[in-house]
Amino acid sequence: MSPFEDIRPYYDIEVNQAIREILDHPMLKAMMNFTFPDHEDSYWKDLMLHCHSIRDFQINFIYPGVKKVLEKSSNGLTTSGFEKLEKDTSYLFISNHRDIILDTSLLNASLFEHGLFMTTSAIGDNLVKKPFLKHLSKMTRNFIIKRGLPARELLESSRTVSAFIRHSLLRENRSVWIAQREGRTKDGNDMTHKGVLKMIGMASDEGEHFLDYFKRLNVVPISISYEYDPTDMLKMPELLAKANQEVYVKGENEDFNTLLSGIIGQKKRIHIHVGDCLNDRIDQIKENNQGQVKQLQALTDLIDDQIILGYKLWPTKYIAHDLLTGTAQYSSEYSPEEKALFEARFRRGVDQKNPLAVRSFLAMYANPVSNQKRLLEEIQS
Repeated sequence: MSPFEDIRPYYDIEVNQAIREILDHPMLKAMMNFTFPDHEDSYWKDLMLHCHSIRDFQINFIYPGVKKVLEKSSNGLTTSGFEKLEKDTSYLFISNHRDIILDTSLLNASLFEHGLFMTTSAIGDNLVKKPFLKHLSKMTRNFIIKRGLPARELLESSRTVSAFIRHSLLRENRSVWIAQREGRTKDGNDMTHKGVLKMIGMASDEGEHFLDYFKRLNVVPISISYEYDPTDMLKMPELLAKANQEVYVKGENEDFNTLLSGIIGQKKRIHIHVGDCLNDRIDQIKENNQGQVKQLQALTDLIDDQIILGYKLWPTKYIAHDLLTGTAQYSSEYSPEEKALFEARFRRGVDQKNPLAVRSFLAMYANPVSNQKRLLEEIQS
């Protein structure tokens, strides 16, 4: 039995049986009716019954579904930096994280369109509690991160995940996607948690310097930017609780509702930027001959810098920054029509009599502008 049995995606030989188990599920019907609106159910069901691999499932069903989502709920996806990736090389993509499903789905669609292998991707077990969603995630090459474990079990789980990431990258030559932190960024501040890097580094060889191990993994930061966050209003209760120093407790179906809102909600324009492979910069960190704590911080900062600099600043970000600061500093970056559209959404969804709610919402959009500005000033100084 595989040491990764509890967390791994399906093997190709398991895909067809998994399809048969969910073929008549109403959620699958809804997905496929959305993806293939001009066909009877018998069309996609017959296709699925002849599907025998994850790649077939992704290309024939998930990819057309993603394209339909882009068509119905966005003004298109643009990309940059994919030309830097080599076709026969596996990469550890460390990404900012805004949307539960779309981040990885859009990245994999882009990899496919550039003739590159799609990733195996991390997903929290809180998102796959329903049997249908667990089947679907395992059929789209997700591996499971277990949440909320006691300390001893968490350590063991982290070791297993770390070993799986190593196995995927170094044994299977399969790229891996993982978010820079646990959960989505809700306040617009894309910061890598050192705990994620420590977990990844647990699978290094005995006596191997952790920076040498990270070089073997070919770390590439990814920046994904939505002009409008389709789940922005849903993030508000947690942001307000955090601002009030209160413990936030999710509703029973909150993750699922957020998942659906991310897929069907309006996003307008979307951009994915592929940063540089960090190997040369990792060499520089090691040559500085600092202690491991400072080296880990330097690696964390390096990932953050690439994600922040690669983040596409849409007009909505500049509008929010000007509204938050009460200035017209970035008025050249947006039109009066774009500002009116953003303000209408903002005033419709946020209680204007609650200053904390107003600040929290605007900061969600404005913080990427502030972070990029700060970083560029540091580079130039």
